[in-house]
Amino acid sequence: MEMKIMEFINVVAHNRIMKLVVLSIVFDTVFGVLRAIREKKFNSCAGIDGAIRKIGMLISLVFMLAVDMLIKINLIGFVPETIREQIGLTSVGMAEFFALLYIAYEVVSIFKNMALCGLPVKKVWAVVRAFLIKYTDELPDTDELDGNSTTGSVEDHRQQEKTE
Repeated sequence: MEMKIMEFINVVAHNRIMKLVVLSIVFDTVFGVLRAIREKKFNSCAGIDGAIRKIGMLISLVFMLAVDMLIKINLIGFVPETIREQIGLTSVGMAEFFALLYIAYEVVSIFKNMALCGLPVKKVWAVVRAFLIKYTDELPDTDELDGNSTTGSVEDHRQQEKTE
């Protein structure tokens, strides 16, 4: 029993997609905290709701990885071929499938927070948005970035000046 637990911990710790999820959560949290400092108020990344959401994502992935170890399900057909090639996936279990969705969600949040911090990432955001339009019918709430929200917008924040 102890060996199986150690094997599971080893699988979780060395799963490349899980590492990407953790990395994206860390980046989103950092930029969310910077945004909260700039706006002098809590936001979805720096508050308790954001922490609960991020912890919930990680816990769900651990449980799905356990299910993947018990039942071999391959959902690779649901992942576009270009993404499979970029990441080097040969099979996609439930955990990897949802991890890819979580990564996409966090990347959107990272760019939103970067833009609201005043970083010059509007062009990168346009590329991310085009990617999302290509692969999904749903786009995240971008009211803050588009200036259609009372909670803040990119236009309200001055971008950092280039120093050379």
